Order: sequence, then C-alpha cells, then structure tokens
Amino acid sequence: MRKILVVDDDLTVRDVVRRYLELAGHQVALADNGEDALAWAAEHKPDLVVLDLMLPGIDGLEVCRRLRATSEVPVVMLTALGEEENRIAGLQLGADDYVTKPFSPRELALRVSSVLRRTTAPPTFDELADGDLRLDVTARRATRGGTELSLTAREFDLLVFFLAHPGSAFTREQLLEKVWGWDFGDQSTVTVHVRRLREKIETTPAKPTRIATVWGVGYRYDRA
Repeated sequence: MRKILVVDDDLTVRDVVRRYLELAGHQVALADNGEDALAWAAEHKPDLVVLDLMLPGIDGLEVCRRLRATSEVPVVMLTALGEEENRIAGLQLGADDYVTKPFSPRELALRVSSVLRRTTAPPTFDELADGDLRLDVTARRATRGGTELSLTAREFDLLVFFLAHPGSAFTREQLLEKVWGWDFGDQSTVTVHVRRLREKIETTPAKPTRIATVWGVGYRYDRA
C-alpha cells in the first residue's frame, strides 16, 4: 500500500481524489494548504504527492520547489486549463506528471499508478555508462565525473532510456509512450525534461553533444 498525499484547497476535489485513490489500493492523506503539506511530507515521507498549483499561502510551485530541495518524491500536479506557464514551471521544478482541471478522477488514479509503477519497477539494467556519466540503475543514482546528479524520478527514467538506446532517434510522442507510459499528452513535457537533463549532463547545455535534437523528428542520444 502506497502513501499518497493529496494537496488541494477544494474540499470536493480532495474527497473525490481520495476515494478514487483508495479504491486503487492506496493510503491517502489530505492537506488543504502548502504549509501543512510540507510538514506532513517531512514527517511521513509519502510515496507520491498530488499537488494543486493554486493554493492559499504557499502556492503549489513553491511547495514543489521545497519538496525537491530535500526529496525526490514523485509529484503529480493539478493545473487549471489556462495555466500552461505554471504547468511548464512545475515540470521545470521537477514534477513528474500533471493532470489538467477539470479532470477525470479515474484518469488521475491511472496517472498516479503509472508514475509509481515506473519509479518502483525492477530495473532492466543494473548499470549504464557513457564516458564520465555513470548510472546505478538499481540504486537509482547518477554521477558525472564522480559527482552525484540531482535528478527527478522522470529525469532519471528518461536518461536510462537514452543510454539504453544510443544512436536511435525518437519522436516526442514515442518518448511520451516509452518513458511516461502515456498514449497521449502534451509533448512539451518531453521538451522540458530534455532541457533539464541537458543542464545536468552537458558541458555546454546550449550546444549539447549528448542529447541531440533531430530536426523534424525529436531527439537522439549520442555517446561521448
């Protein structure tokens, strides 16, 4: 049974999400503001956080930022339909997935299960390496030149996929399917995660040599 923290200031949303997640077999805790959410997460160490971006006091983006400062707990964001900039900002801060309001509670439960499955699935490879880049897949640790990299769960999954398929070009749609497990979705999610990975593994992120853009297609990983 996984511990899920649901953070939303709307009582109806909290109650509906709680019921669907409990039906999926999860243990659910609720918070209606950022301060209480951060306090609960620090004490109880949830396996995943469902986080609304529009919160009173500390907003969802700041909650995500503070979570990421101390933890790699997966985060699924809840965003309003017109909040594209906030959604992208959340992904840049390390959120793993998002669902746009109004949403289907069943879809949210499936998204949560997908994120948990990918972050806890047994690894196909024990280790992967490329030059000074080393991935301990079993321990979910990445280092570059001996220095540990701070990667979110989804960034780590994307990097594992790239290193496991060097030289092959993939569309954003293919990456959404193979790494995120989505049959559909906003392809800008992939763009944001690739940008974040480049900032962490490339010597000069603006002129990447590892994660290459294949114009008209998507991305290709080139070994060092």
